[in-house]
Amino acid sequence: MRIGVAYQIYVLTGSTLASAAALLVSLLPKIALGSIAGVYADRWDRRWTMIGTNLLMAAALLPLFAVRSAGQAWLIYAVMAVHACIAPFFSASEASLVPTLVGSDRLVRINSLNGQVSDIARLIGAALGGALAALGGIPLLGAVDVGTFLLAAGLLSLLQVRPERTNTARPHVLHEWSEGLHIALASRALRVFLIFGLITGVGEAAIGTLAAPFVRDVLGGDARAYGMIMSSQAIGGLAGGLIVTLVGHRFPPRAMFGWGAVTFGLIDLVLFTYPLLDRVLWPAVVLIVAAGLPAAFIMAGGMTVFQQATEDRHRGRVWGAFTAVDATAMLIGTIAAGSLAERWGVLPVITVQGVVYTAAGAVVLLALPHRLTSSPDAPSPQETRAEPARNEPARIEAAPDRAARDDLHASAV
Repeated sequence: MRIGVAYQIYVLTGSTLASAAALLVSLLPKIALGSIAGVYADRWDRRWTMIGTNLLMAAALLPLFAVRSAGQAWLIYAVMAVHACIAPFFSASEASLVPTLVGSDRLVRINSLNGQVSDIARLIGAALGGALAALGGIPLLGAVDVGTFLLAAGLLSLLQVRPERTNTARPHVLHEWSEGLHIALASRALRVFLIFGLITGVGEAAIGTLAAPFVRDVLGGDARAYGMIMSSQAIGGLAGGLIVTLVGHRFPPRAMFGWGAVTFGLIDLVLFTYPLLDRVLWPAVVLIVAAGLPAAFIMAGGMTVFQQATEDRHRGRVWGAFTAVDATAMLIGTIAAGSLAERWGVLPVITVQGVVYTAAGAVVLLALPHRLTSSPDAPSPQETRAEPARNEPARIEAAPDRAARDDLHASAV
């Protein structure tokens, strides 16, 4: 539903700076809480954390029912800020839980299936979000979004996992937080992963800020066209996810990650420059469908690289560090995109998305080790004893035919 909300903010205000402000209020909490959320993902029961965050995000949407005019846009910003405070706890728990449910030889397939679930949600949600924005505005979007979070919480409750625990006292939260940063920086593979997030975060901020102006002002589309265009990538993502699920285990995650990013960036460059020749809608739809194919490889390859390069008891902390780095990059990109688009126009700025993904893919291919090993504890100077395992290998009890999760819900939320 974020697709529809983003479009409505731009319609209400007509300003790229207002669109940028909406992203800013969702990024600042991630910068402040992203890495801390990862610490708690390593401490708390991850399934219950995911259930609780979905319920909290559903409750946080209720103020949207009061939005009727541009003067009440601050309510949208408030809701986005609250969601941004909660979401890092979900994403860190999800990224950490999945590898405990399956063997390492199945990670590529599971990550691909997870990406397909996200694509299905994006395909339905983006198109529905655009339509609902046109029919009932923000209140109707909020009502439907509440339902999706409640459904997600219900589905997660079906996942029965009983992690092994110990009663050994854990170090202080700040110690574990600094340890996560130390581990992320000590591993070459994880450093490359962080650099990838830093580079692509700038591009994601550009498209997040300027997607609505691109469709509305450059291509002349309305809310329905916006929803259709933004959901089209999911069609390619589903096709790409199917390919990855069937044959992805034959390719190194590093190659899927790097070449997927290069291909994705090149397609985006064509997408954001073709309007210089002809400002029609259909090429945008075709190109975004095409971009969904390499996006599936980025998702499956990148997550597998991260999961193979980390140990379970530290995975949440390292993911939290990545979240904070990515959000910081997006903060910088959002400020730049919102202000530069007012001066230079939408096309020159949004094209940055294609440039940064191409560059980030090249970094992965050149710098990421060919053989990945999980970074052992990479102990900090003051750490001399082994920390008790937190979620090690989980015993799965009668898990119904439930795949490990529903979309990170909110897009990308």
